Amino acid sequence: MPKFLFKSLLLLFIFASANAQEVQTEIAPPYNIKAVSFIQNGSNVVPVFELGSDFKFQFDDLFANEANYYFEVIHCDYNWKPSDITKQDYIRGLDNQRIIDYSNSFNTLQGYSHYRLSFPNQFTTQLRISGNYMLRILNDDREVVFSRKFILYENHCTVAAQVKRSRNLSDIDYKHNIDFAIASNDITFQNPLKNVKVFLFQNGDFNTSIKNIVPQYTLGNQLVYKYNDETQFWAGNEYLYFENKDIRAANNFVAKVGYNSAIYSSYLYTSAARANLIYTLNQDVNGNFVVKNINGSDNDIEADYAWVYFSVSAPTFRLNKDIYVTGMFNNYNLIPEYKMDYNEEKGIYEKAVLIKQGFSNFQFMVADKNGKVDYENAIDGNFYQTENEYTILVYYKESNDRYERCIGKGNANSINIIN
Repeated sequence: MPKFLFKSLLLLFIFASANAQEVQTEIAPPYNIKAVSFIQNGSNVVPVFELGSDFKFQFDDLFANEANYYFEVIHCDYNWKPSDITKQDYIRGLDNQRIIDYSNSFNTLQGYSHYRLSFPNQFTTQLRISGNYMLRILNDDREVVFSRKFILYENHCTVAAQVKRSRNLSDIDYKHNIDFAIASNDITFQNPLKNVKVFLFQNGDFNTSIKNIVPQYTLGNQLVYKYNDETQFWAGNEYLYFENKDIRAANNFVAKVGYNSAIYSSYLYTSAARANLIYTLNQDVNGNFVVKNINGSDNDIEADYAWVYFSVSAPTFRLNKDIYVTGMFNNYNLIPEYKMDYNEEKGIYEKAVLIKQGFSNFQFMVADKNGKVDYENAIDGNFYQTENEYTILVYYKESNDRYERCIGKGNANSINIIN
Protein backbone atom coordinates (compact mmCIF):
# COMPACT_ATOMS: atom_id res chain seq x y z
CA MET A 1 0.00 0.00 0.00
CA PRO A 2 1.42 3.44 -0.91
CA LYS A 3 2.53 5.46 2.10
CA PHE A 4 0.27 8.44 1.32
CA LEU A 5 -2.78 6.15 1.06
CA PHE A 6 -1.96 4.51 4.38
CA LYS A 7 -1.65 7.91 6.08
CA SER A 8 -4.93 9.06 4.57
CA LEU A 9 -6.75 5.96 5.82
CA LEU A 10 -5.17 6.36 9.26
CA LEU A 11 -6.27 10.00 9.49
CA LEU A 12 -9.78 9.03 8.35
CA PHE A 13 -9.96 6.33 11.03
CA ILE A 14 -8.78 8.74 13.74
CA PHE A 15 -11.28 11.38 12.62
CA ALA A 16 -14.15 8.88 12.58
CA SER A 17 -13.19 7.56 16.03
CA ALA A 18 -13.09 11.08 17.44
CA ASN A 19 -16.50 11.89 15.99
CA ALA A 20 -17.96 8.66 17.34
CA GLN A 21 -17.07 9.78 20.89
CA GLU A 22 -18.63 13.23 20.69
CA VAL A 23 -21.26 13.96 23.29
CA GLN A 24 -24.71 13.68 21.73
CA THR A 25 -26.80 16.80 22.34
CA GLU A 26 -30.38 17.37 21.32
CA ILE A 27 -30.81 19.43 18.18
CA ALA A 28 -33.84 21.71 18.34
CA PRO A 29 -36.28 21.28 15.43
CA PRO A 30 -36.53 23.97 12.73
CA TYR A 31 -39.48 26.33 12.55
CA ASN A 32 -41.59 24.02 10.37
CA ILE A 33 -41.42 21.06 12.80
CA LYS A 34 -43.97 21.27 15.61
CA ALA A 35 -45.82 19.17 18.21
CA VAL A 36 -42.86 16.81 18.78
CA SER A 37 -43.73 14.26 21.44
CA PHE A 38 -43.33 10.74 22.75
CA ILE A 39 -46.61 8.86 23.18
CA GLN A 40 -47.45 5.91 25.40
CA ASN A 41 -50.98 4.67 26.16
CA GLY A 42 -52.38 7.55 24.13
CA SER A 43 -50.75 10.35 26.15
CA ASN A 44 -47.70 12.60 25.88
CA VAL A 45 -45.10 11.30 28.32
CA VAL A 46 -41.60 11.96 29.57
CA PRO A 47 -39.42 9.74 27.33
CA VAL A 48 -38.42 7.17 29.96
CA PHE A 49 -39.74 3.70 29.09
CA GLU A 50 -39.37 0.20 30.45
CA LEU A 51 -37.28 -2.02 28.20
CA GLY A 52 -39.58 -4.06 25.96
CA SER A 53 -42.57 -1.72 26.19
CA ASP A 54 -44.22 -0.06 23.19
CA PHE A 55 -44.14 3.67 22.57
CA LYS A 56 -44.47 6.14 19.70
CA PHE A 57 -42.72 9.25 18.48
CA GLN A 58 -44.62 11.82 16.45
CA PHE A 59 -44.28 15.30 14.95
CA ASP A 60 -45.86 17.68 12.43
CA ASP A 61 -44.25 19.28 9.37
CA LEU A 62 -45.95 22.59 8.58
CA PHE A 63 -44.61 22.54 5.02
CA ALA A 64 -47.21 19.80 4.40
CA ASN A 65 -45.34 18.48 1.36
CA GLU A 66 -45.10 14.83 2.48
CA ALA A 67 -41.33 15.13 2.74
CA ASN A 68 -39.20 12.04 3.29
CA TYR A 69 -37.84 11.68 6.82
CA TYR A 70 -35.58 8.93 8.12
CA PHE A 71 -34.79 7.84 11.67
CA GLU A 72 -31.57 6.77 13.33
CA VAL A 73 -31.12 5.40 16.85
CA ILE A 74 -27.83 5.77 18.76
CA HIS A 75 -27.12 4.05 22.07
CA CYS A 76 -25.16 6.27 24.47
CA ASP A 77 -23.41 5.94 27.81
CA TYR A 78 -24.28 7.78 31.00
CA ASN A 79 -22.65 10.98 29.70
CA TRP A 80 -24.42 10.75 26.32
CA LYS A 81 -21.36 9.67 24.37
CA PRO A 82 -22.03 6.88 21.81
CA SER A 83 -21.47 3.48 23.40
CA ASP A 84 -18.55 1.41 22.18
CA ILE A 85 -20.78 -1.35 20.80
CA THR A 86 -22.11 -2.23 17.37
CA LYS A 87 -25.61 -1.30 16.25
CA GLN A 88 -26.52 -5.00 16.12
CA ASP A 89 -25.85 -5.16 19.86
CA TYR A 90 -28.74 -2.81 20.65
CA ILE A 91 -31.06 -3.07 17.63
CA ARG A 92 -32.74 -6.16 16.27
CA GLY A 93 -33.57 -5.14 12.74
CA LEU A 94 -32.63 -1.87 11.03
CA ASP A 95 -32.72 1.86 11.52
CA ASN A 96 -31.83 4.59 9.01
CA GLN A 97 -35.13 3.81 7.30
CA ARG A 98 -37.82 6.13 5.96
CA ILE A 99 -40.76 6.97 8.22
CA ILE A 100 -43.68 5.59 6.21
CA ASP A 101 -46.53 6.23 8.66
CA TYR A 102 -47.76 9.74 7.94
CA SER A 103 -50.95 11.55 6.95
CA ASN A 104 -51.98 15.06 6.00
CA SER A 105 -54.09 17.39 8.09
CA PHE A 106 -57.82 17.48 7.44
CA ASN A 107 -60.11 20.52 7.62
CA THR A 108 -57.49 22.81 9.19
CA LEU A 109 -56.48 26.35 8.27
CA GLN A 110 -52.81 25.51 8.84
CA GLY A 111 -51.85 22.57 6.66
CA TYR A 112 -49.33 20.02 7.92
CA SER A 113 -48.12 16.47 7.49
CA HIS A 114 -48.28 14.35 10.63
CA TYR A 115 -45.56 11.68 11.08
CA ARG A 116 -45.68 8.70 13.45
CA LEU A 117 -42.83 6.35 14.36
CA SER A 118 -43.62 3.34 16.55
CA PHE A 119 -41.17 1.28 18.57
CA PRO A 120 -41.05 -1.53 17.73
CA ASN A 121 -41.81 -1.05 14.04
CA GLN A 122 -41.51 -3.14 10.89
CA PHE A 123 -37.84 -2.18 10.51
CA THR A 124 -36.68 -2.00 14.14
CA THR A 125 -38.29 -5.05 15.68
CA GLN A 126 -36.64 -4.64 19.06
CA LEU A 127 -34.39 -2.35 21.09
CA ARG A 128 -32.34 -4.99 22.85
CA ILE A 129 -30.71 -3.22 25.80
CA SER A 130 -31.44 -0.51 28.34
CA GLY A 131 -29.67 2.82 28.66
CA ASN A 132 -29.61 6.23 27.02
CA TYR A 133 -30.67 6.63 23.40
CA MET A 134 -30.59 9.49 20.92
CA LEU A 135 -33.27 9.45 18.22
CA ARG A 136 -32.21 11.46 15.19
CA ILE A 137 -34.57 12.48 12.38
CA LEU A 138 -32.84 12.87 9.02
CA ASN A 139 -33.81 14.35 5.66
CA ASP A 140 -33.22 12.97 2.16
CA ASP A 141 -29.59 14.10 2.27
CA ARG A 142 -29.14 12.25 5.57
CA GLU A 143 -28.66 15.54 7.39
CA VAL A 144 -29.95 15.73 10.96
CA VAL A 145 -33.16 17.79 11.05
CA PHE A 146 -33.62 17.44 14.82
CA SER A 147 -33.01 14.91 17.57
CA ARG A 148 -34.54 13.85 20.89
CA LYS A 149 -33.31 11.83 23.85
CA PHE A 150 -35.11 8.86 25.34
CA ILE A 151 -34.18 6.33 28.00
CA LEU A 152 -34.99 2.63 28.44
CA TYR A 153 -34.73 1.07 31.90
CA GLU A 154 -34.88 -2.41 33.44
CA ASN A 155 -36.50 -3.43 36.72
CA HIS A 156 -33.48 -4.77 38.58
CA CYS A 157 -33.55 -2.44 41.56
CA THR A 158 -35.97 -0.43 43.65
CA VAL A 159 -35.58 3.26 44.36
CA ALA A 160 -37.26 4.52 47.52
CA ALA A 161 -37.37 8.33 47.42
CA GLN A 162 -38.73 11.14 49.56
CA VAL A 163 -38.90 14.90 48.94
CA LYS A 164 -37.86 17.00 51.94
CA ARG A 165 -37.44 20.68 52.62
CA SER A 166 -33.90 21.99 52.46
CA ARG A 167 -31.80 21.47 55.57
CA ASN A 168 -30.21 24.89 55.06
CA LEU A 169 -32.37 27.55 56.74
CA SER A 170 -31.50 30.09 54.06
CA ASP A 171 -33.12 27.85 51.40
CA ILE A 172 -35.79 26.08 53.42
CA ASP A 173 -38.63 27.99 51.76
CA TYR A 174 -37.24 27.75 48.22
CA LYS A 175 -35.71 24.33 47.56
CA HIS A 176 -36.60 20.64 47.50
CA ASN A 177 -34.14 18.04 48.72
CA ILE A 178 -34.34 14.46 47.39
CA ASP A 179 -33.40 11.65 49.75
CA PHE A 180 -33.36 8.18 48.25
CA ALA A 181 -32.01 4.66 48.63
CA ILE A 182 -31.26 2.01 46.01
CA ALA A 183 -31.59 -1.72 46.65
CA SER A 184 -31.48 -4.81 44.45
CA ASN A 185 -32.32 -8.45 45.05
CA ASP A 186 -30.71 -9.84 41.89
CA ILE A 187 -27.64 -7.62 41.47
CA THR A 188 -24.77 -7.53 43.95
CA PHE A 189 -23.23 -4.13 43.37
CA GLN A 190 -19.52 -4.30 42.58
CA ASN A 191 -17.59 -1.18 43.60
CA PRO A 192 -20.73 0.99 43.78
CA LEU A 193 -18.79 4.23 44.21
CA LYS A 194 -17.50 3.75 40.67
CA ASN A 195 -19.98 1.46 38.92
CA VAL A 196 -23.33 2.88 40.10
CA LYS A 197 -24.45 6.25 38.77
CA VAL A 198 -27.68 8.18 39.21
CA PHE A 199 -29.55 10.74 37.13
CA LEU A 200 -32.12 13.01 38.77
CA PHE A 201 -34.39 15.50 37.01
CA GLN A 202 -37.50 17.59 37.63
CA ASN A 203 -40.82 17.60 35.73
CA GLY A 204 -39.52 15.77 32.65
CA ASP A 205 -36.92 18.45 31.91
CA PHE A 206 -33.55 16.79 31.31
CA ASN A 207 -31.91 20.23 31.53
CA THR A 208 -32.57 20.29 35.30
CA SER A 209 -30.56 17.09 35.80
CA ILE A 210 -28.28 16.36 38.74
CA LYS A 211 -25.57 13.79 37.96
CA ASN A 212 -22.38 12.19 39.25
CA ILE A 213 -23.61 11.73 42.84
CA VAL A 214 -21.99 8.80 44.63
CA PRO A 215 -23.67 6.88 47.48
CA GLN A 216 -23.21 8.60 50.81
CA TYR A 217 -22.95 5.23 52.53
CA THR A 218 -23.95 1.59 52.01
CA LEU A 219 -25.95 -0.84 54.13
CA GLY A 220 -25.16 -4.29 52.78
CA ASN A 221 -26.40 -4.14 49.19
CA GLN A 222 -28.38 -0.95 49.78
CA LEU A 223 -27.02 2.40 48.62
CA VAL A 224 -28.15 5.44 50.58
CA TYR A 225 -28.17 9.06 49.36
CA LYS A 226 -28.98 11.62 52.08
CA TYR A 227 -27.12 14.73 51.07
CA ASN A 228 -27.72 18.29 52.19
CA ASP A 229 -26.84 20.22 49.04
CA GLU A 230 -25.91 17.79 46.27
CA THR A 231 -29.45 16.56 45.57
CA GLN A 232 -31.36 19.84 45.89
CA PHE A 233 -33.56 21.48 43.25
CA TRP A 234 -35.03 24.96 43.15
CA ALA A 235 -38.73 24.36 43.78
CA GLY A 236 -40.05 26.89 41.25
CA ASN A 237 -43.77 27.65 41.04
CA GLU A 238 -46.80 25.96 39.55
CA TYR A 239 -47.01 26.08 35.76
CA LEU A 240 -49.33 28.48 34.00
CA TYR A 241 -51.70 27.13 31.35
CA PHE A 242 -54.05 27.99 28.54
CA GLU A 243 -56.81 26.06 26.78
CA ASN A 244 -57.97 26.57 23.19
CA LYS A 245 -59.64 23.24 22.44
CA ASP A 246 -62.33 25.30 20.76
CA ILE A 247 -60.05 27.52 18.75
CA ARG A 248 -62.78 30.06 18.02
CA ALA A 249 -63.74 30.73 21.66
CA ALA A 250 -62.00 32.40 24.60
CA ASN A 251 -61.46 29.64 27.17
CA ASN A 252 -59.29 29.26 30.25
CA PHE A 253 -56.59 31.95 30.41
CA VAL A 254 -57.45 33.09 26.85
CA ALA A 255 -58.55 36.74 26.97
CA LYS A 256 -59.72 37.01 23.37
CA VAL A 257 -59.55 35.31 20.00
CA GLY A 258 -58.47 37.06 16.83
CA TYR A 259 -58.55 36.21 13.15
CA ASN A 260 -56.33 38.84 11.59
CA SER A 261 -54.12 36.39 9.72
CA ALA A 262 -54.55 33.12 7.83
CA ILE A 263 -55.11 31.27 11.10
CA TYR A 264 -56.68 32.03 14.46
CA SER A 265 -54.88 33.89 17.26
CA SER A 266 -55.28 33.22 20.98
CA TYR A 267 -54.41 36.26 23.12
CA LEU A 268 -53.64 35.19 26.68
CA TYR A 269 -54.13 37.35 29.75
CA THR A 270 -50.96 39.18 30.76
CA SER A 271 -49.27 37.28 33.58
CA ALA A 272 -47.81 39.07 36.59
CA ALA A 273 -44.42 38.10 37.96
CA ARG A 274 -45.22 35.90 40.96
CA ALA A 275 -41.83 35.93 42.71
CA ASN A 276 -42.92 38.53 45.29
CA LEU A 277 -46.45 37.21 45.71
CA ILE A 278 -47.59 34.54 48.14
CA TYR A 279 -47.78 30.96 46.91
CA THR A 280 -51.12 30.11 45.32
CA LEU A 281 -52.14 26.56 44.47
CA ASN A 282 -52.67 26.18 40.74
CA GLN A 283 -53.33 22.64 39.54
CA ASP A 284 -51.02 21.77 36.65
CA VAL A 285 -49.68 18.78 34.74
CA ASN A 286 -46.02 19.59 35.42
CA GLY A 287 -45.28 21.15 32.04
CA ASN A 288 -47.13 18.67 29.83
CA PHE A 289 -49.60 19.40 27.05
CA VAL A 290 -52.57 17.74 25.34
CA VAL A 291 -53.48 18.19 21.67
CA LYS A 292 -57.26 18.43 21.42
CA ASN A 293 -59.92 19.73 19.02
CA ILE A 294 -63.38 19.32 20.56
CA ASN A 295 -64.93 19.63 17.11
CA GLY A 296 -62.85 16.85 15.55
CA SER A 297 -62.56 13.10 15.88
CA ASP A 298 -58.84 12.59 15.10
CA ASN A 299 -56.73 15.08 17.05
CA ASP A 300 -53.53 14.07 15.27
CA ILE A 301 -54.66 15.52 11.95
CA GLU A 302 -57.78 17.57 12.77
CA ALA A 303 -56.36 19.80 15.52
CA ASP A 304 -55.42 23.20 14.08
CA TYR A 305 -52.61 25.60 14.87
CA ALA A 306 -53.03 29.05 16.39
CA TRP A 307 -50.78 32.00 17.14
CA VAL A 308 -50.65 32.11 20.93
CA TYR A 309 -49.73 35.54 22.29
CA PHE A 310 -47.90 35.33 25.63
CA SER A 311 -47.19 38.38 27.79
CA VAL A 312 -45.75 38.91 31.25
CA SER A 313 -45.34 42.03 33.35
CA ALA A 314 -41.90 41.71 34.93
CA PRO A 315 -40.32 45.19 35.07
CA THR A 316 -37.70 44.25 37.65
CA PHE A 317 -36.29 41.60 35.31
CA ARG A 318 -34.87 44.07 32.80
CA LEU A 319 -31.42 42.74 33.48
CA ASN A 320 -28.74 41.46 31.14
CA LYS A 321 -30.74 38.26 30.72
CA ASP A 322 -33.40 36.89 28.38
CA ILE A 323 -36.89 35.55 29.07
CA TYR A 324 -38.27 32.51 27.24
CA VAL A 325 -41.63 30.75 27.05
CA THR A 326 -41.03 27.05 27.68
CA GLY A 327 -42.74 23.78 28.50
CA MET A 328 -42.93 20.25 27.18
CA PHE A 329 -44.66 21.67 24.09
CA ASN A 330 -41.24 22.95 22.94
CA ASN A 331 -39.02 20.57 24.96
CA TYR A 332 -37.88 23.51 27.11
CA ASN A 333 -35.79 24.80 24.20
CA LEU A 334 -34.13 28.17 24.70
CA ILE A 335 -34.00 29.28 21.07
CA PRO A 336 -34.91 32.61 19.41
CA GLU A 337 -38.34 31.31 18.39
CA TYR A 338 -39.40 31.33 22.07
CA LYS A 339 -37.45 34.38 23.31
CA MET A 340 -39.72 37.18 24.53
CA ASP A 341 -39.38 40.80 23.38
CA TYR A 342 -39.78 43.82 25.61
CA ASN A 343 -42.55 46.21 24.57
CA GLU A 344 -41.43 49.66 25.66
CA GLU A 345 -44.85 51.21 25.15
CA LYS A 346 -46.75 48.64 27.23
CA GLY A 347 -43.91 47.88 29.65
CA ILE A 348 -44.34 44.11 29.27
CA TYR A 349 -42.58 41.17 27.64
CA GLU A 350 -44.40 39.61 24.68
CA LYS A 351 -44.07 36.68 22.33
CA ALA A 352 -46.30 35.03 19.72
CA VAL A 353 -45.72 31.29 19.32
CA LEU A 354 -47.38 28.90 16.85
CA ILE A 355 -48.84 26.04 18.91
CA LYS A 356 -51.19 23.17 18.13
CA GLN A 357 -54.54 23.68 19.82
CA GLY A 358 -55.50 21.94 23.03
CA PHE A 359 -54.30 22.37 26.61
CA SER A 360 -50.73 23.45 27.39
CA ASN A 361 -48.72 24.14 30.50
CA PHE A 362 -46.04 26.80 30.16
CA GLN A 363 -43.60 28.85 32.23
CA PHE A 364 -41.39 31.89 31.81
CA MET A 365 -37.71 31.03 32.11
CA VAL A 366 -34.82 33.42 32.71
CA ALA A 367 -31.47 32.63 31.07
CA ASP A 368 -28.24 34.46 30.30
CA LYS A 369 -26.81 35.04 26.83
CA ASN A 370 -25.16 31.59 26.92
CA GLY A 371 -28.44 29.82 27.66
CA LYS A 372 -27.70 29.13 31.33
CA VAL A 373 -30.97 29.16 33.24
CA ASP A 374 -31.21 31.30 36.38
CA TYR A 375 -33.45 29.13 38.54
CA GLU A 376 -32.71 31.12 41.69
CA ASN A 377 -34.08 34.38 40.27
CA ALA A 378 -37.07 32.85 38.48
CA ILE A 379 -39.78 35.30 37.40
CA ASP A 380 -42.42 33.31 39.27
CA GLY A 381 -40.22 32.63 42.28
CA ASN A 382 -39.48 29.48 44.25
CA PHE A 383 -41.86 28.04 46.84
CA TYR A 384 -41.38 24.82 48.78
CA GLN A 385 -45.15 24.18 48.50
CA THR A 386 -44.87 23.75 44.71
CA GLU A 387 -45.94 20.32 43.46
CA ASN A 388 -43.13 18.84 41.36
CA GLU A 389 -42.49 15.37 39.99
CA TYR A 390 -38.94 14.03 40.40
CA THR A 391 -37.44 11.06 38.56
CA ILE A 392 -34.38 9.06 39.67
CA LEU A 393 -32.68 6.72 37.20
CA VAL A 394 -29.99 4.23 38.21
CA TYR A 395 -27.16 3.17 35.87
CA TYR A 396 -24.81 0.26 36.42
CA LYS A 397 -21.77 -1.08 34.62
CA GLU A 398 -19.72 -3.96 35.94
CA SER A 399 -16.02 -4.20 35.22
CA ASN A 400 -16.50 -6.61 32.31
CA ASP A 401 -19.56 -4.89 30.78
CA ARG A 402 -19.27 -3.07 27.45
CA TYR A 403 -22.04 -0.56 28.08
CA GLU A 404 -23.95 1.10 30.91
CA ARG A 405 -27.37 -0.32 31.72
CA CYS A 406 -30.20 1.62 33.27
CA ILE A 407 -31.31 -0.86 35.91
CA GLY A 408 -34.05 1.01 37.75
CA LYS A 409 -36.32 4.00 38.04
CA GLY A 410 -37.82 5.80 40.99
CA ASN A 411 -40.26 8.67 41.39
CA ALA A 412 -41.04 11.14 44.13
CA ASN A 413 -43.59 13.93 44.29
CA SER A 414 -43.28 17.02 46.46
CA ILE A 415 -46.98 16.89 47.33
CA ASN A 416 -45.76 14.48 50.04
CA ILE A 417 -42.99 16.79 51.21
CA ILE A 418 -41.77 16.50 54.81
CA ASN A 419 -39.46 18.57 56.97
